[in-house]
Order: sequence, then structure tokens, then C-alpha cells
Amino acid sequence: MTDVAERAQVIGSRLKRWLIIGLSFLVVVMVVYTWVVLSWSFSVGERAGWVQKLSLKGWVCKTWEGEMAMVTVPGTVPDKFAFTVRDEAVAAEVNRLSGRRVSLRYEEKVAVPSSCFGETRYFVVGVRAIEDATPLPGPAQITPPATGTAAPGSVPADAAAPAVKQ
Repeated sequence: MTDVAERAQVIGSRLKRWLIIGLSFLVVVMVVYTWVVLSWSFSVGERAGWVQKLSLKGWVCKTWEGEMAMVTVPGTVPDKFAFTVRDEAVAAEVNRLSGRRVSLRYEEKVAVPSSCFGETRYFVVGVRAIEDATPLPGPAQITPPATGTAAPGSVPADAAAPAVKQ
């Protein structure tokens, strides 16, 4: 072999080694970044409403995606809260309470690198049913009195009519 061929072979093997080291470093950085993003929460909170749907979605990465309707004032269009559930036990509990008023405890994750972990930023970590749902403020409900009884503060029918002489 000539001197030039040997040098080209040495440079080629060094280039391959640095390329493998660089790609390995990039993979490690991406794995660490994903782990940090999924471990750290931008915000945590609770939202209350009625779970409308929960479905297992995805071609390759299956995640539980749901939607909750939150009503602020009666008669208004409800806000929709889209969420993701990663834990199977929490997904089963949300599914069991579907259609009832619930409070979802969530963690907001920002800059998740792939939709493989969920389609939304909000990852539900707990759910509880709201049993003592107090009515929202609105017009007072007036119940009519039972038949044959006078409403409080009203004058009886026979006292209000003038007496007729015969």
C-alpha cells in the first residue's frame, strides 16, 4: 500500500469513530432531554367538569386521550379540556366515572419531543368523583304549591271574593 492509501484509511477510520461517538452523544442527549421533560412539570392543577370521552389512540404509540366539558355559567357553551392519561389504572378510573362530574388532577408538560407520549400538554395523574355538586348560581327555582293549599303570604280564595247576597 502506498503512503497516501494508508493515510486515507486512517482518516476514514477516525472519521467513522467520531461519527459514531457524535451520534451516540446525540442519542444520549435526546434520551436525557425526554426524561427531564416527562419528569418535570410546568404546572399542576385540577379541573372539574364532565368527562365526555376517553379513547385509546395512536398507530404505534397508544395513549389514552380524553375530553372534559367544563361549564362556567348555566346556559353558556362549555369549555372543552383535552387531556392525556398515561397510567392504565387512572385511565380505567376515568373511564368508570365517564359521564359524571369529576375533578381531574393534572400535570402540564411543556416541549415533549413527540406525540408518542400524548397528544396534549395535560397529563392526568388522578381523578375523583364530585358527589356533592352544588348548583351553579342562576335564577331561583320556584316550586308551585301543592293543589288545594295556599302559597305562603297569599290570601285564601274565599276571603278575596266579595260576598254575594241572595
